[in-house]
Amino acid sequence: MKIQENLSLKPYNTFGIDKKAEFFTIAKSVGDLEKALIWAKHKKLPVLILGGGSNVLLTQDVQGLVIKVEIKGIHLLSEDDNSAWIEVGSGEVWHDWVRYCIEKDWAGIENLSLIPGTVGASPMQNIGAYGVEIKEVFHSLKALNRSTMELSAFDAEACRFGYRESVFKHELKDQYVITSVTFRLSKKPQFKVDYGAIQDVLRERGIEKLSIQAVSEAVIEIRQSKLPDPKEIGNAGSFFKNPTIEKVQYETLQGEYPTIPGYPTPEGIKVPAGWLIEQAGWKGKRIGNVGVHARQALVLVNYGGGTGEEIQDLSRQIQDSVHKKFGIVLTPEVNFI
Repeated sequence: MKIQENLSLKPYNTFGIDKKAEFFTIAKSVGDLEKALIWAKHKKLPVLILGGGSNVLLTQDVQGLVIKVEIKGIHLLSEDDNSAWIEVGSGEVWHDWVRYCIEKDWAGIENLSLIPGTVGASPMQNIGAYGVEIKEVFHSLKALNRSTMELSAFDAEACRFGYRESVFKHELKDQYVITSVTFRLSKKPQFKVDYGAIQDVLRERGIEKLSIQAVSEAVIEIRQSKLPDPKEIGNAGSFFKNPTIEKVQYETLQGEYPTIPGYPTPEGIKVPAGWLIEQAGWKGKRIGNVGVHARQALVLVNYGGGTGEEIQDLSRQIQDSVHKKFGIVLTPEVNFI
């Protein structure tokens, strides 16, 4: 185990924020992870776990030990005529895993193509896009207890999935490190192409017979047309969650803003945060080295040299503006550190 001191985290977060870690190490196995956690425990240091760094905003230097998890491996556990159960290391790059599934003709996560980050973050966030969430293909995960060093299994019920939520963001926050995730994927695809512009892109591409590869390529085209590449412009994808409001409030807003989009859910009406931000006048707005992306108002960007504090301040201004105009509170999807 190699421990580095006073290391810049700029290469390890997609916002490209230049904050330092007091101590830093990479864990390529569960054994490495155990050693790192024990080392930090003996020195009474706090620990920050990093995957792909695609859902964090660094607002300060990080005291203690930063552990970047790079546990790899894809293992087919079992299969039948309908499904395949595959265990995937938490450090695998998410989109690489999606491409692997397409090559194997395993269906279920093609709508989640090009989402940044690692496999380990997918159940923690219950990532989702274009009508699909991880909980629909999730079977179980293994996680290391940061205090006892015991490896435990969690099924879907134990994970308590919600909208971009899981038990690991609340009751069990900072208590476990996810080491692998097991997915149940289908050999008989049931395509979900009604969300967003997927059908339009498929039509434009002249796709007559659906396939998981065709759906994946359509999703990639849509995402690339709307979302900036973090390698070119620092960002963390969607910065805010889409808020869900009561039907009465939605109908009141509809009277004032007839074009307001809304999607019924069991909890109420989900309103796209990007629409709210755009209507509040923020789309494409730049303040110094940070701003709101010109093609997607839900994405805050670092044009270069921006700080986490500046992005945090921008996000608060957007929240205040949207709340003043619509009476809706936006909740960040990104984790502030």
